[in-house]
Amino acid sequence: MYLARMNCKDVEAYLKTSDTVLIPVGSLENHGLHMPLGTDIMIPNKIAELLNIKSGILIAPSVNYGATDALSGFPGTVSIGTEVLIALLRAVCDQLFRYGFRHFLILNGHGGNTAAIQEVGMHLYRKGAYLANLNWWLMAGEINKEWAGGHGGGEETAAIMAIDPALIKTEYIEKGEEIRNDLGDALPYGAWTNIKYKGVSVAVPREIKDITGNGWLVHSFKDDVPSRANAEWGEAMLEATADYIADFAAVFAKTPLPQREK
Repeated sequence: MYLARMNCKDVEAYLKTSDTVLIPVGSLENHGLHMPLGTDIMIPNKIAELLNIKSGILIAPSVNYGATDALSGFPGTVSIGTEVLIALLRAVCDQLFRYGFRHFLILNGHGGNTAAIQEVGMHLYRKGAYLANLNWWLMAGEINKEWAGGHGGGEETAAIMAIDPALIKTEYIEKGEEIRNDLGDALPYGAWTNIKYKGVSVAVPREIKDITGNGWLVHSFKDDVPSRANAEWGEAMLEATADYIADFAAVFAKTPLPQREK
């Protein structure tokens, strides 16, 4: 059931039996030339759609923008940054807390949002509630190791193929990452914005456009090329992830709340 389609009496009735709410959170960012900018919210929204069929979880409106500073510079990418995302999520969750929600599920589609979500989770914990951060792509890769993938690779490509294959620009799907050692050959590219020196990874924050003109990066998932994706994989993965979340949410909802001194 969707919060935006309910009235206040519907919410009051829901809260008599459950204090759980799910919020899809994503981003608007480059995922390589073969994928849409909205990948990181389209996938959580699709999983939420499946959850709406499989369970009675209340689904709040999605947060379409996220903290994606590293991908700024690719046209169309919009980052609101970690601090703004914290403020936004905190304001939304505080309002929901006021009405009686105590078990919060963030269905996250973008790794860069994690710091903000963790901060809001601690804030809610100190108020006497719990937040579970559900990073769908990590969960899917643990449900089935063959599904594991990185940014814009086969895993995400398969999910978008299952949602709408017309969104995949197949003329670019074979195009490589085109990684360049932007800090010089003595400090070669490692993963994401890391470089390598004597076999050790060192984080050097900078924009991904300096590393690749394409923009999909699979980190340590060396075989996670977009061309290995297909819609059947995506459909199975999204269904399995939704099934897992439905099961998890039922158990999470029964978790005793943190005790706070009166």
